[in-house]
Amino acid sequence: MGLLMFFTFIGTSHAQAPKSNFAEVNGVRMHYLAAGKGDPVILLHGYTQSSHMWLPLIAQLSKDHLVIAPDLRGFGQSGLPQGPYTKSVMAQDVHALAASLGIKSAKVVGHDIGLMVAYAYAAQYPQEVSKIALLDAFLPGVGNWKDVWLLRDLWHFHFYGETPLALVKGRERIYFEHFWNDFAADRTKSLSEADRKFYTAEYAQPGHMRAGFEVFRAFAQDADEFAKYMKTPLTMPMLVLTGEKASGDFLIQQARLVDTSVEGVVIKNSGHWLMEEATADVIPRLVQFLK
Repeated sequence: MGLLMFFTFIGTSHAQAPKSNFAEVNGVRMHYLAAGKGDPVILLHGYTQSSHMWLPLIAQLSKDHLVIAPDLRGFGQSGLPQGPYTKSVMAQDVHALAASLGIKSAKVVGHDIGLMVAYAYAAQYPQEVSKIALLDAFLPGVGNWKDVWLLRDLWHFHFYGETPLALVKGRERIYFEHFWNDFAADRTKSLSEADRKFYTAEYAQPGHMRAGFEVFRAFAQDADEFAKYMKTPLTMPMLVLTGEKASGDFLIQQARLVDTSVEGVVIKNSGHWLMEEATADVIPRLVQFLK
């Protein structure tokens, strides 16, 4: 879809504004946004963000779909369990939420950490996922995953515990600027100032940085679990969108190791923040795929 058509597309929106809701599921009080009616779609956010990141996509999908965008455990307005923060358990939270809403089958989309949760969801409940879309990051434990571009930040995957928490406290914005700026193709086209303030305030709440760090502490266990999941390849259609200046072709190659029906697209001139850096390209692709 061309740029002009896209803006015509968003300009004629009559989509319902999402409602903020809470549910007690899997031992966690989960916050989620919900909008629309019809074929269900579940949207899973990544690190440094929350369900808030999906608002532009919800506006389009909710015309034809029931859209559910939860804050994962430990993020946004959801509860802060001590653990675990494996992507399998986080997926079980989301599945319990879906079940509580009467959703028996859904299409699942995930970005960054959310794509790992999306894969864990599909691997654990393959009969309940009709399509899956993964947006820029990687799958721990799949293929040559330790060579992924983002692992130039290997220090961060071990950045948890008492000292890192003390170093970041009160400096959350400085810490997140590294991701928002350095993982973008052009930092001036990355997250907006308003969103940066919004996410900084969310993560500065007591306990939220610890929860975020625990997501990375769990990578070793995630890798073991994903290596087992991939022995039974998925068969539902999978769309993989990556940033040319971020994970590039790597996630697409990984996806083909875990699913038999993969369409991969590298978004030119984009970094990791696809929803923000390439809005006019990414949203129409997702809407079309999820139809």
